[in-house]
Parts: sequence; C-alpha cells; structure tokens
Amino acid sequence: MAFAASEGNLSPALPLATLIGRELRGDGTERPHVRYGHSGFAKRGEDYFLVKPDCLRVPGDPSSSFSVFAVFDGHNGVSAAVFSKEKLLEHVMSAVPEGISREDWLQALPRALVAGFVKTDIDFQRKGETSGTTATLVVVDGFTVTVASVGDSRCILDTQGGEVSLLTVDHRLEENAEERERVTASGGEVSRLNLCGGQEVGPLRCWPGGLCLSRSIGDTDVGEFIVPIPHVKQVKLPNTGGRLIIASDGIWDALSSESAAQACRGLRAELAAKLVVKQALKTSGLKDDTTCVVVDIIPSDHCSTPPALSPKKNQNKLKHLIFGKRSHSSVGKLSKSASLGSVEEIFEEGSAMLEERYSWMFQSWCPGNSILCSHFLHWHNLFFHGIAIFPLYYFDALVGK
Repeated sequence: MAFAASEGNLSPALPLATLIGRELRGDGTERPHVRYGHSGFAKRGEDYFLVKPDCLRVPGDPSSSFSVFAVFDGHNGVSAAVFSKEKLLEHVMSAVPEGISREDWLQALPRALVAGFVKTDIDFQRKGETSGTTATLVVVDGFTVTVASVGDSRCILDTQGGEVSLLTVDHRLEENAEERERVTASGGEVSRLNLCGGQEVGPLRCWPGGLCLSRSIGDTDVGEFIVPIPHVKQVKLPNTGGRLIIASDGIWDALSSESAAQACRGLRAELAAKLVVKQALKTSGLKDDTTCVVVDIIPSDHCSTPPALSPKKNQNKLKHLIFGKRSHSSVGKLSKSASLGSVEEIFEEGSAMLEERYSWMFQSWCPGNSILCSHFLHWHNLFFHGIAIFPLYYFDALVGK
C-alpha cells in the first residue's frame, strides 16, 4: 500500500546532546519501563523475530541498559533470516566504539546500524546460499528509539493523542518510486511478470531475479541492484511514551498502519500483539507468514500498562515520517530535530551514494580482498544519494580491522 508524505513543522534544530541531557536531568521523568509481546502464525515458516530486552552498553552496569527488537521475513528459504537473527545485532554492536558516553553511543548508533547491515550481508554472501530476508531492527534506549530496516517489515509508532508515525520506509518497487528510479538508473529492469501473449501480471519486480523488494540481506542470485543499505531513523519520544508495532508484511498486507494501531489501543503488549495478528487473519486469511512484535515504552509512573492511546477528535489522520522529501544532495544530520506532535526527530537517512565520498577508502582498505572490495564498489556505483559521513571506525569494523 502506498502512503503520501505528511510534513511536520520543523522546530529549531536541537542537538542530540540537548535532547538526551533533558532526559538525564530528568525534566520530571525517569527512564521508562519497556514491555513487549509477540505473536504470529506460520504459512511458509520463513518469519523470525528477535527480542532482547536487557542488553547493556557497559557490562555489569544496569543503568546502561537498552532493548533490541527485530523482525526478519525470509524468502527463498530461511537461511538469510536465521543468519541475520543470529549475527546482525552482533555486527551492529561491534561497529560502535567502546568506552563512550551514552550521548556518543546514541550518536554513533545510526552509522553502526548501516555498517552492521552491510557486514551481515557480506558475511552471508560468503556462505554461497541464495535466500534473502527483510530486516527491521529497533533499539530502545530510554525514550530514544532508533530503527534500521531493509525490505517491507514495517515499524510504526503510536503515541498519546492518536498520532501514528511510520518509522520505516517500504522498499517495495510497486510503491516506492525513488527505489524504482535507483534500480533503473543503475541498469536494472523494473517490470511485472510477462505471460505468454504479453499480458503483465503481479507486482513490479526487479530483473534479473524477479524480486519485489529493492533492498534486503542476502539474495545473492538476483541482480546487484538489491542492496543491504538500511533506512535509519532515530526519534525521541515524548515523556508520555508510546507503542511500537513491528511486523512482517503478512500483517501490513491486511491492515493499514493506523488500523493496526487502533485495533490494540488500551491493551497490554502481549494481548495487543495477538489481537493485531488476529485482525490481520480475519481481514485477509493466512496468505503469508504473519509476525507481530509490540513494544510499549511506558513512563515510570505507569508500572504495568501504557498510557491511554486514543484518537484526537476530528483528526483521524495517518501521519508518518519518511525520507522521500529530501533533496538528492541531502545527508542525514544528527542535530536535526523535527516536530511531529510531540515526537522529536533526531536523525534520518534512507539512501547511500558511496562513490564520491568513499571510493578511495574501499580501494585502500581492501587491498588483497577483491570480493569485499567488489561489494563496496558495486554499492557505491549503484546509489544516487549521499549517506551520513562515516568515521573510519565503521569501515574498520566492516573489513575486520
């Protein structure tokens, strides 16, 4: 399904340090509770999810806790989904410098996510298997939420007042004109299946390969235009908290973002996840694997249940945050802060053109590793747009330095 961008009013730019400083000073609040639930039904058995609610930035220090949630929707087998579930978080964390403050850790996280996705794809391709997977990885640290995704396993945010925000971008060729442009400009073909007699059927696909997605992890047997560079978004929630719904396309093909949010408002996370799946099955039947993870970020004075989430009067409107409105020359900015209701946008970056910025890095860092270098060179030749500037550290993590 396609969504039109909804532009919020930009507030004055606030550095991440300012936003986190407010949280650390309290501003009358403490770190929120995180509650979660998950549910699903299998059709092909290719969906996987990851729940790690008690990760630590600093070993042995409970005050450095953060939570990680992920959904992987595999295709052409389960290998890529299983591998990503086992390795993606490890690769992301290995790309974050050690011994840094929480503020610096959160600033480093978006770039580390990109490095982790690329590293996971490279390592999986070395296995020589041909399956692929979507991947949506969510990191919750206090009221700061960071989401990285490839494919169409969507993550939405529901906040008090009924504001529903889309924290991911669907990399479906059928709905994403920018991705179609990228693929065709780099030499790929985008078209539907062509039956005998010239009749075209089904969704738009990328050829060679015939994949409906333009970004994924794995898929070694399809065109080089299918890339693992994730869309990354980082936001700071209001002190009232919010609810995240992360799900595979078995949910989103049946329910809109807003209808999924509305279906489970007021329920605890465990029951909410079950109800979203039940509603999707009721709407469309079990046509695909359906997996749903619900995460409630709850203010400390609400110990067991999230604050009531109800629609605004006379405003039943889907709002979401996507990267499609940026100019072709734009890059992600960690100091960017946009206001959508009371959700503050800290960072967003959805695409990467590595050629102008990094081709010299790839050549100098990959001597003697033609496979790794060829991966990088393919990617920097395929992208139009600039990615947020990478410190050398992140590419050190990719090449194992």
